[in-house]
Amino acid sequence: MQTIMDIQKRKDPVHILLIGNNPIDMSSILDKINQMHGTRVITEIAFDVQTILERLMRFKPNFILIDDNIGKSQLSETVQTLAHKNKTKDIPITVLKNSNYEEAFTSGTILDYLLKTNLSPESLYNTLRNAFRLKKTQRLLYKAYRRKRSLLKRLHARP
Repeated sequence: MQTIMDIQKRKDPVHILLIGNNPIDMSSILDKINQMHGTRVITEIAFDVQTILERLMRFKPNFILIDDNIGKSQLSETVQTLAHKNKTKDIPITVLKNSNYEEAFTSGTILDYLLKTNLSPESLYNTLRNAFRLKKTQRLLYKAYRRKRSLLKRLHARP
């Protein structure tokens, strides 16, 4: 319940970069994004790596959705590009899959997979909530790690 409240209390909107190559699918996904209750969303759509780079010049997403219809090689190239850009390397990526029978693209940068057949505003909202929860947990763990590391260095430096 707390994480639901965290998303609903956001003062700034959620910025989603939606990547795919089928305008009909993209409009359907965009409709589901706009139907999510409890959060304000600003969405940009990109169709290939070039338009992704153009969008990133003026848009700072905090969540990325990629449709797997773009193909395995394009998906791989897109994920690698996003993973190596300073502006997007820490942003959660979710891939929208057509089928559960297809082999999933394995990458450490992809946080989640959603089936398009079961796609709903609620499933998108839950994915967003989980992504922000994970991001918050990672930040807290990193802060705790830095504190403990500096404490250990000070203890080790004492005679």
